[in-house]
Amino acid sequence: MITSVLVANRGEIACRIFRTCREWGIRTVAVSSDADENALHARVADATVRLPGAAPAETYLRGDLIVKAALAAGADAVHPGYGFLSENADFARAVLDAGLVWIGPPPEAIEAMASKTRAKKLMGLEPLREVTEADLPVLVKAAAGGGGRGMRVVRRLEDLDTALEGARAEAASAFGDGEVFVEPYVEHGRHVEVQILADTHGTVRALGTRDCSLQRRHQKVIEEAPAPGLTPEVTQALEEMAVHAARSVDYVGAGTVEFLVADGKAHFLEMNTRLQVEHPVTEAVFGLDLVAEQLRVAEGHALPPEPPHARGHAIEARLYAEDPANDWTPQTGILHRLTVPESVRLDTGFDDGDSIGVHYDPMLAKVIAHAPTRAEAIRKLAGALERATIHGPVTNRDLLIRSLRHEEFTTARMNTGFYDRHLATLTASAPDPYAPLAAALADTHGRSRFGGWRNLPSQPQTKRYAVAGEEHEVRYHHTRTGPTADGVHVLHTGPRLVILEVDGVRRRFEVAQYGDEIHVNTSRLTALPRFPAPTGQRAPGSLLAPMPGTVVKIADGLITGSSVEAGEPLVWLEAMKMQHVISAPVTGQLTALQVTPGQQVELGMLLAVVKAP
Repeated sequence: MITSVLVANRGEIACRIFRTCREWGIRTVAVSSDADENALHARVADATVRLPGAAPAETYLRGDLIVKAALAAGADAVHPGYGFLSENADFARAVLDAGLVWIGPPPEAIEAMASKTRAKKLMGLEPLREVTEADLPVLVKAAAGGGGRGMRVVRRLEDLDTALEGARAEAASAFGDGEVFVEPYVEHGRHVEVQILADTHGTVRALGTRDCSLQRRHQKVIEEAPAPGLTPEVTQALEEMAVHAARSVDYVGAGTVEFLVADGKAHFLEMNTRLQVEHPVTEAVFGLDLVAEQLRVAEGHALPPEPPHARGHAIEARLYAEDPANDWTPQTGILHRLTVPESVRLDTGFDDGDSIGVHYDPMLAKVIAHAPTRAEAIRKLAGALERATIHGPVTNRDLLIRSLRHEEFTTARMNTGFYDRHLATLTASAPDPYAPLAAALADTHGRSRFGGWRNLPSQPQTKRYAVAGEEHEVRYHHTRTGPTADGVHVLHTGPRLVILEVDGVRRRFEVAQYGDEIHVNTSRLTALPRFPAPTGQRAPGSLLAPMPGTVVKIADGLITGSSVEAGEPLVWLEAMKMQHVISAPVTGQLTALQVTPGQQVELGMLLAVVKAP
């Protein structure tokens, strides 16, 4: 019987596994890098073991250190979570060789399926060995791991080498394995997967389908169960192929078999030999705790003789600290507050006041809604996100709400090209026009007409704010009876609540201020100085860091004075486990190179300058 579990992971999934372990009366052990010293998963565990360093390669990818941590803390089992070493057969063997229980499939099954190249061979498929113009577009893909890392779509042959190089580096950083392969890229397909659960007594069970078609950078954003709009024949074929894949490698535990469905045909993608990020939607529909099922299987118990019955529809949205309108740029900073309505489930690895750093994935939380029908689940989830309190860096909250309410999604006609087609409209700025006024009135609450204000009462007061990248100036007046603004009846002002009446409609604005960062309902504002300070002029062709991160590579032979071509990759940045390539904006000469590999850079820092002829 398992009495103590070490989770070889961090963040949301570690907290999720700990929750089930606590319900079972199982002692929990966390591992934490130096960057995660005060992270939520390290705080809620019964014991925590430090992994010195911050980068994944130094910490969460060090299987030897994690096994030592389990033994030192007295754990008798290890759960890998997802990502990092969860699909590493050598790590699974090391856990077993140390006399510990491995809460996952046998190492041989991982070895067979965790490498996508070997998995495809098992399913009778082969990757492309030589890529020609006729093969385009193709997908470069990491052989290990998942989560969209190490993946690149290539539409021009001349871009293939760069894509291969970038994918290898990203995969090696995220999974400790730089193997990649190339396969045909199926345009406009739906990403559909099947949840598998198998025990050591010969039972392999398919627990329905999930649709994960809404993706950015090949990483899922919104997932749901069951996959809508599939014919019974297609659903049956998917489940049969998934069970066949599991049986072919004597699979045990929870796993997922992924497909692309296009024109009524299913194309095998891969088998993930681990728990998936989106497992909560299956849990909601089948009334299961999949982590509990993993524990039961690891203890040798058989699955119940009768499969569970599906009920209703569930949808999950991944809340990321990122700016979708700015090339999905990851965001860092303090998460001051995160709450959602009790009608939905929240899985997160953050608590109020936690710091969002540059070393790991920018996912803040998963929000899951379950309802009798798909339409009701969509409405519940969109409404919950709208009412959520999210105070901190820029997030993808507005994108999620608009995606859920988009006609293509509500009618289940979406595919993996959804954001390629609709990102511009989904991220179009639509700030609340009264949010800046509410912020200004909350800020000035308590200042007397004759004390804090030197201007005459007849003169308007002004404040400036940045909202969604745009500047807004607010004008209002102070009178003996309180503040006034054109076209608005001010009913109440306070530091945390402002009530305005506009065209006969009374509106409440909840205000929270953290220095220059201000949140008014769902709007995020930045207070600007009344008189803008003069700023230094950047030279034309200046390349600035789009995010804080680490310089992982400089183009071979690149030095000051080098000639470069427009679009030529110059500098590679890594932030939150994703690589970002900084390319030459014009053809010309490199007149400055300000960074070196391994250097940490801040947002807006000058990296290089390219001067046009």
